[in-house]
Amino acid sequence: QVQLVESGGGLVQAGGSLRLSCSASGSIGSIHVMGWYRQALGRQRELVADITSGGSTNYEDSVKGRFTISKDNVKNTVYLQMNSLKPEDTAVYYCNALVIVAGSEAFLEVWGQGTLVTVSS
Repeated sequence: QVQLVESGGGLVQAGGSLRLSCSASGSIGSIHVMGWYRQALGRQRELVADITSGGSTNYEDSVKGRFTISKDNVKNTVYLQMNSLKPEDTAVYYCNALVIVAGSEAFLEVWGQGTLVTVSS
């Protein structure tokens, strides 16, 4: 089993910053990619940003230049630094990881429980 635990959500005024963290634990052989998705009320879940094991990053267009994804390989943790937040960034943010289970060659996709980010205008 692999678990993801998120932290760092909350309420912030427009223009402010938040930092989300997500730590993976369990039977992890290696982590192929970790990322953040978000789902606003009444909308589909969308990719915000992800980072591969090699450090390549990918961002949704609306967050480019404002959000930064990074990782700590030793801690199996991914971070999302969110600056210049806008009301339209309000959503539940979910951590996602694609891992190779320890002792096997099987890929496993794992989701966190979600953390709410609310940006007030």
